[in-house]
Amino acid sequence: MNSMNQIETNMQYTYNYEEDEYMTQEEEWDRDLLLDPAWEKQQRKTFTAWCNSHLRKAGTQIENIEEDFRNGLKLMLLLEVISGERLPKPDRGKMRFHKIANVNKALDYIASKGVKLVSIGAEEIVDGNVKMTLGMIWTIILRFAIQDISVEETSAKEGLLLWCQRKTAPYRNVNIQNFHLSWKDGLGLCALIHRHRPDLIDYSKLNKDDPIGNINLAMEIAEKHLDIPKMLDAEDIVNTPKPDERAIMTYVSCFYHAFAGAEQAETAANRICKVLAVNQENERLMEEYERLASELLEWIRRTIPWLENRTPEKTMQAMQKKLEDFRDYRRKHKPPKVQEKCQLEINFNTLQTKLRISNRPAFMPSEGKMVSDIAGAWQRLEQAEKGYEEWLLNEIRRLERLEHLAEKFRQKASTHEQWAYGKEQILLQKDYESATLTEVRAMLRKHEAFESDLAAHQDRVEQIAAIAQELNELDYHDAASVNDRCQKICDQWDSLGTLTQKRREALERTEKLLETIDQLHLEFAKRAAPFNNWMEGAMEDLQDMFIVHSIEEIQSLISAHDQFKATLPEADGERQAILSIQNEVEKVIQSYSMRISATNPYSTVTVEEIRSKWEKVKQLVPQRDQSLQEELARQHANERLRRQFAAQANVIGPWIQTKMEEIARSSIEMTGPLEDQMNQLKQYEHNIINYKHNIDKLEGDHQLIQEALVFDNKHTNYTMEHIRVGWELLLTTIARTINEVETQILTRDAKGITQEQMNDFRASFNHFDRRKNGLMDHDDFRACLISMGYDLGEAEFARIMSLVDPNGQGTVTFQSFIDFMTRETADTDTAEQVIASFRILASDKPYILADELRRELPPEQAEYCIKRMPPYTGPGSVPGALDYTSFSSALYGESDL
Repeated sequence: MNSMNQIETNMQYTYNYEEDEYMTQEEEWDRDLLLDPAWEKQQRKTFTAWCNSHLRKAGTQIENIEEDFRNGLKLMLLLEVISGERLPKPDRGKMRFHKIANVNKALDYIASKGVKLVSIGAEEIVDGNVKMTLGMIWTIILRFAIQDISVEETSAKEGLLLWCQRKTAPYRNVNIQNFHLSWKDGLGLCALIHRHRPDLIDYSKLNKDDPIGNINLAMEIAEKHLDIPKMLDAEDIVNTPKPDERAIMTYVSCFYHAFAGAEQAETAANRICKVLAVNQENERLMEEYERLASELLEWIRRTIPWLENRTPEKTMQAMQKKLEDFRDYRRKHKPPKVQEKCQLEINFNTLQTKLRISNRPAFMPSEGKMVSDIAGAWQRLEQAEKGYEEWLLNEIRRLERLEHLAEKFRQKASTHEQWAYGKEQILLQKDYESATLTEVRAMLRKHEAFESDLAAHQDRVEQIAAIAQELNELDYHDAASVNDRCQKICDQWDSLGTLTQKRREALERTEKLLETIDQLHLEFAKRAAPFNNWMEGAMEDLQDMFIVHSIEEIQSLISAHDQFKATLPEADGERQAILSIQNEVEKVIQSYSMRISATNPYSTVTVEEIRSKWEKVKQLVPQRDQSLQEELARQHANERLRRQFAAQANVIGPWIQTKMEEIARSSIEMTGPLEDQMNQLKQYEHNIINYKHNIDKLEGDHQLIQEALVFDNKHTNYTMEHIRVGWELLLTTIARTINEVETQILTRDAKGITQEQMNDFRASFNHFDRRKNGLMDHDDFRACLISMGYDLGEAEFARIMSLVDPNGQGTVTFQSFIDFMTRETADTDTAEQVIASFRILASDKPYILADELRRELPPEQAEYCIKRMPPYTGPGSVPGALDYTSFSSALYGESDL
């Protein structure tokens, strides 16, 4: 009784009898009895057994069907047992009117269930009319045992017949077409038992030619193991040309009710397995996301301090090593992490889509591991990377500038020190005290030449000091030795100035006593000193190091050098004039047999020195020509590198932009099946990946440029950084677009949406996407819903917007639009459905035991439930009771998984 009530409680009644249907059945029943009285015997036995199968639950039974129902008491009891409802209190008197009253109460109850009794009155039942009594019992069987049978779109008799056909279809020699002849060989009954309980019967050993043996075997097994009483005699079925259809239907319906509960339990178990499998897969994806996010964030955390380290090196070699390490990071270490970041975003979107499709709450990663957190960390990495590269290049330029300045300082300091060497000792001499007038005047003139020379070296000393100051400002690593050397030169220069002034004063005091002076020597000294200084300056300029970054700059130096060479004839004339002065001095001394030395007392510059320096200048000019031409060739080579890089960059940059625009258009304009769209996007991705060799070639050219220390390129607006960022953005965009289509396919398949519906959704979205940017604002979305027939009030529209735009960004994406439309058109599992499934497995108890879970579910799902179900503490609790209601609600509530 309880099993039958459970089945009736959990089934949806899809069939109702019409009023004249019972009348038609009753009339057919009357004719059948008149045509074949043998059926009365079969019905009497079957109906009696069927009634007793229910009455024994109340501790009673009947022996004679037409006699035992005459007082109406057992008839009312039978109705209470099979319906589970209480009938009005029966009359306990034994008079005829008491019996009629009780039978009428039973018939009224039957009528209250929508059954119209035709030609069946209480008086006939009280009088023991067999035909009417059997008709009444058949009506009860129809209403309470057969009417509620529903298989697919059929019910009652047709549903029971379809159920039998489905269950026996795989069995040989079984062809169920009706409820009379199809059952005569007994194989149909055996097939039903074997289909549900193969352990009870060996179907392969049955013999079609032994119908009585087959029927008796089925009935004995059904009575012993399935609690189905024996309602028919095998001989009656076999020996009757056409067995009674109602008797067979009644008996077969008992098999349906016996096995229907097991099928419902199987269905419930399958539903639970499906829900648990989805939940387990979601948990795996969550754990995988957490692991990948942790690893990527840890790599970023370790990398950023390295990129933020701005400790400069002291040499160019050390800084070049840092630059090479940075290139290895950009080529080898970062690209795999870019792919990991993109895959992490794709996995997160896929997980959220699966959770949304399975009606689960959205996944919230651990604190600090959101997609936005990863994006923020990645942005900080990019910023540190950009700043690090700029710092490296600036440091290399600074060190290059420092090396140039340091060498220039050493050259000028060495030249000055050579010039100043011994000058203090000379200025400290007091030779004028014992000298003649001529000698004193010579000393005075010589001193004037020295002062001229000293003034000429003033610029060099200032240059040395300026270079030392610049080296200090640029934080030169050996600034201490530079400062020490510069300080010595400045101190010596101050001392020379003081000593020079003192010697002049001493000579001028003596000048009045000395009048003879050699004008030629003086003229020589005056002309030789500037010329000598000019030659020294020329040698400095010819040996001066230079650094240029363009062809124009080196051509400017070449032009200046050509101008210098144009002045050489004039300088050669001055040289010859100075040498002629010395020749004239020697001629005068020789002519007048003077006993004085031909050495010019006024100048330290000798003829030999002038000749030597002039020869040195002539040697340095072609050397300077060669070095300038070599630098010009190097600049031409750098220009070819610039043009080679620019030629590729000016092609690759627009190609990347074009592909970005094509992908953007395709996401809006693509129509047709999503699989075709996916294939088109995969082709895009294939073409993009095949283009990677052009990026690698450009990287090689960029490395050659950097190795040549070329830092600018006027032939293109694209830098390697622009190309890298564009390429990474292109890869990320195509991957995200493919993931969006995959998400749409997943949504379509999970929700049962047809391709035509998906195309209609896309067409509606594109029509109201006025800006054609893949987004609809609130007004566009409202217009779209109204065009699709939605009656929108402000409250309803606000509810819908909370679903499609939960973050309040003011726009609706196509994925949000698809999710909303599929939510409106598709059904999903609910917590109530899962609870109802668990209740079936628990035999209608408010709790379930671990053994019941292990019996009904696969081992993995059963242990999953046992581990996570909380103990049941409600009424009727027993040891080991588990609360499946709380567990099911948690699956669809706020998850802490």
